[in-house]
Amino acid sequence: MKYVEIIADSGSSETIFAIAKKAKAQDFRLGSAGNDNMRQIRVLVSDDKLQLLLDTLQNILGAQPTARIIVLPVESSLPKPDDEKREKEDSAVAAREALYEGVEKSARLDLNFAVLVILSTLVAAIGMIENNVAVVIGAMVIAPLLGPNLALSFGTALGDINLMRKSAQTLFAGLILAVGMSVVLGAFWPQALTSTELLARTEAGMDSVALALASGAAAALSLTTGLSSVLVGVMVAVALLPPAATLGLMLGDGNISLAIGAGLLLAINIVCVNLSSKIVFFVKGIRPRTWLEKEKAKRAMVIYVLGWCITLLILIFFIYMRHQ
Repeated sequence: MKYVEIIADSGSSETIFAIAKKAKAQDFRLGSAGNDNMRQIRVLVSDDKLQLLLDTLQNILGAQPTARIIVLPVESSLPKPDDEKREKEDSAVAAREALYEGVEKSARLDLNFAVLVILSTLVAAIGMIENNVAVVIGAMVIAPLLGPNLALSFGTALGDINLMRKSAQTLFAGLILAVGMSVVLGAFWPQALTSTELLARTEAGMDSVALALASGAAAALSLTTGLSSVLVGVMVAVALLPPAATLGLMLGDGNISLAIGAGLLLAINIVCVNLSSKIVFFVKGIRPRTWLEKEKAKRAMVIYVLGWCITLLILIFFIYMRHQ
């Protein structure tokens, strides 16, 4: 359940009331008009009707430059809704606008992202070298590379070229930084790089493909439904940094064969996360608002899914050849 606060021209009040009624708003409050003829309106709406309300409001308020729509969370409401309403609330997909803010933030290439990549790479690399599972899991939970992957998939779902470009740049920069640091570490590490944790990330099989596909779908599902606790498990299941760190360590150590295996595992994880998360976003109805944007998103989706499918088939072929 959300409280939607609308600041709009007084002449739009009746139209907004009709929209709220169409969205089956549970409460509608009309404030007094100010000196600028702008009026504050509050609407209490269930989560499953929130996207309908926001889309319709944006259509009619787009011509008002000073209009604002603010979505406020409702921590609790009394009396409690019945079981049927509660089930609808629990199964509702988060509003596109709310998802966009969180996803866009995770796709930013800034100092915070770089520091997280550096720290998690060091933690992952040393944890794998020392064969310390707990330390490796700690690096997995940090998971700075998962955000740009989901942002890339989300941007494709909306046909948002800027978000796609930004997330791809962030992902590429993160991978370069992680692999580059690991190369230096592998070149100067005095001990042999033969730990079980390290070698486990130099082999990729069909089980790796299945795990990455399932984890990518779970990540997208947890994002759209707000189940953030699930995302922690996903981070561990489809961690991108350990294979990236392994790739760099093996390159630094001069072990090209094992480096290829780690690179193959990393590529599989990236491709599968993007492919399965895109499918989940599509199934959950994450689409642009306007018709023109929807047409752009359709074209982007076809290219995106086809590209990832072809890439996945090529990677599966490499897996087959590597195991011969």
